[in-house]
Amino acid sequence: MDYTERPKRRVNSYHGVVVEVTMDMVELPNGVTGLREVVHHPGGVCVAAVDEAGDVAVVRQFRYPFGKHLLELPAGKLEKGEDPFDAVRRELSEETGLEADNWTDLGFIYVSPGISTEKLYLYLATGLHQGKAHPDPNEFLDVEKMPLEELARMAAAGELHDAKTVVGAMKAKAVLDRN
Repeated sequence: MDYTERPKRRVNSYHGVVVEVTMDMVELPNGVTGLREVVHHPGGVCVAAVDEAGDVAVVRQFRYPFGKHLLELPAGKLEKGEDPFDAVRRELSEETGLEADNWTDLGFIYVSPGISTEKLYLYLATGLHQGKAHPDPNEFLDVEKMPLEELARMAAAGELHDAKTVVGAMKAKAVLDRN
C-alpha cells in the first residue's frame, strides 16, 4: 500500500540562522488533510577517530536545549553545498587537532525523521596524527580520549544520550572488530 503524504500548500515558515521551520498542509493516504511541521536542517557529520591503542577522541560540551554537558563524538554541521567528507575532516581538525590517514564511510542516519530533514554522515578515522585544535571562536569544549570499547559499552548500557555518538561508537566498534 502507498502511504505517501502529498503536500498541498505551505501554511507557515520561520527562517533561523541554522534551520528553517515550515508548517505544511498535506493530504493523507485516506484523503484527510493534516499538518506537518518540518525543521529543515543542512545536515552534518560525525567522526569516531580511533588511535592505534584503541582510544577514541570525544568532546564534552554544553548543550543548551538540555541544559547539560554531553559526551559526544566530534561533529559539526555541513555548510551549504559542502561535501560531507570535506566537512568531517574540517570538524575533526577544528575540534581535536587530529588528522587521519585512513577514513571509512559508516553511512548516514536520519537524526529525527518525524520532524527534521537533518541527515548525518558518519565516519571512522584511523592512522591519526595530532595537530593543534582550532575550534570556532564561540565553540567551547573539552577534548578527551577513552577506549572505544568503553564508549560502546556506555552506548549499549544507555549511559550516552547523544544519538550520533551512540550510533557512531557502535558502528565504529563493529567495523574495527571485523578487521
